[in-house]
Amino acid sequence: MNDHAKKVLVTGGAGFIGSHVAEAYLARGDRVWVVDDLSSGKRANVPSDATFVHLDIRDGEIRRLFREVRFHEVNHHAAQIDVRRSVTDPAHDAEVNLLGLLNLLEGAREVGTRRFVFVSSGGVVYGEPQEFPTPETAPKLPLSPYGVTKLTGELYLNYYRGVHDMDYVALRYGNVFGPRQDPHGEAGVVAIFCQRLLSGAPLTIFGDGEQTRDYVFVKDVVAANMFVSSLERIAEPGIDTVAFNVGRGEGISVNQLADILEGIAGVRPGRENQGARPGELRHSALDTRRLGARGWACRWTLEEGLRETFQHIAEERVTA
Repeated sequence: MNDHAKKVLVTGGAGFIGSHVAEAYLARGDRVWVVDDLSSGKRANVPSDATFVHLDIRDGEIRRLFREVRFHEVNHHAAQIDVRRSVTDPAHDAEVNLLGLLNLLEGAREVGTRRFVFVSSGGVVYGEPQEFPTPETAPKLPLSPYGVTKLTGELYLNYYRGVHDMDYVALRYGNVFGPRQDPHGEAGVVAIFCQRLLSGAPLTIFGDGEQTRDYVFVKDVVAANMFVSSLERIAEPGIDTVAFNVGRGEGISVNQLADILEGIAGVRPGRENQGARPGELRHSALDTRRLGARGWACRWTLEEGLRETFQHIAEERVTA
């Protein structure tokens, strides 16, 4: 292994998006450590060339790990991401998403980590936006404790940037989908629909199905992570100057998503409508021109990403 390669910590690297990001750092020639408590991630997702550390980000051992390795960069994907759980147990949400973040930031501050890539959420920090697609400068009006912790995380990072000169970038994701997505989490509607279509079961639609989301393929999200990892430091103050939306820039309704996936699967087992979920956003689409102006762009169409995801889930079912 190259001793001069960048040393990168990927938290949540056993999870859906984090494991893909860890692979990308390795492919670039970096040395990668993955920290994950496996509460939702899977050990099998961790790349074989990464050093795996089974640890909760709130654990004091994190600080020892920073002193031992002296990471050049942190890519922070570990989080409590269930909006409904954040509503029923906001204290737990804050413990993981804020105290865990602060534990990492203190470790990074102590050893002089050069860059911190923080995963925020374009789907929750803006609340119910008035402008579509929504730019990074839009008002921040989160409607859930989860959204509050993501926005607060950006504010904490801004503090560390101003007072401790820590360089960071925040990525505000749309609704990410792709291989390894958990079909059991509320964010995994694509995986849920794929599993039900493969089983011949009807699709469950909450509300009228006309609520829209900005669905973005995981490979495009990984490319955004690699892009900002090498981005020149941004000097302008404020949280929005170092935040970038990551999405396709268009809202797709749940009904449209179901139509596309039914076409890919070649089956139409029917749909079951249930009551709308309280507190759910009606519409979300992200303006990605800021990151696009710097050179990043989605390379996969929505249908290409959905087709690859469906095929991956189908193959997993055969080998399971």
